[in-house]
Order: sequence, then C-alpha cells, then structure tokens
Amino acid sequence: MASTHSHPGEQAAQDPIRLLAIRDTPLTVDEVFRAVGDDAAGGTALFVGTVRDHDGGADVDTLGYHSHPTAEAELRRVAEKVVADYPVRALAAVHRVGDLEVGDLAVVVAVSCPHRGEAFEACRKLIDDLKHEVPIWKHQRFSDGTEEWVGA
Repeated sequence: MASTHSHPGEQAAQDPIRLLAIRDTPLTVDEVFRAVGDDAAGGTALFVGTVRDHDGGADVDTLGYHSHPTAEAELRRVAEKVVADYPVRALAAVHRVGDLEVGDLAVVVAVSCPHRGEAFEACRKLIDDLKHEVPIWKHQRFSDGTEEWVGA
C-alpha cells in the first residue's frame, strides 16, 4: 500500500503511467523496461508472459488473443488503480493480440517504485488485475483437435 515518505523522490511521479498498449505486433521487454526507468526508483519489477506449449495437460498447437474494443480503457483503469494503491514511480503494460506461436511474448508489465517490495507487490497486482479484468480472451487449439476460450 502507498505510504507517506519525507523524501520527494519517494512520492509518486506526476504521470507514472508511461506506456499502455494492446498490439498485434511483437512485444519487447526492452521497450517496457525503458518506459519505467526513473532515477528515484530503487526497485523495478517486470513480468513477462509467454506462450507455452501446453495447458491443463494438453499440448497447445496454436493460440490467438482477441480483445474487446474497451480493452485499452479497462487496462488504463487497472493501471490507475495500481498507481493509486502503491507508490509507483512508473508503470508500463503491453498485451499482444492476434495469432502467436509457442515462445512468443504475450504480455509484458513493469512497475518501478522507491523500494523493491513495493515494486514486486505493485507488479503482481498489475498483472493479476490485467488478467482478471481486462477483456482479452485466449483461444487455444490443442493437438488432440479440441479447443477452448479463456479470459476475462
């Protein structure tokens, strides 16, 4: 949770939400990491979600992400809540849509805060809330011919 600090560098930056996007192009860790750079941050936590070759004991052949037109607005709402609840210096989140292959980056989020514990907590809250609240759905096709939709 956000706390009161006497050093100006430990107070939230003016505009801590630096990058939010839902894209149909490949994601990069470097872009997200650079977006959350802040001289007053003592801790940066980054999460990278990748497409794996299995789910629930079944082999995944193909996977696609689809989003609702309101997804970016919901992503902003989630980010604003994290910024309100933690002493975030900078925050970034990007999610991929379209057809992806095993090993592709599906989502990259990062948060920088004055201290590492806050950064870890804020980053976990950001990815958990993104996955539960932003209307992005995963369509998986399995090697046995079955398929399923998963998502917010």
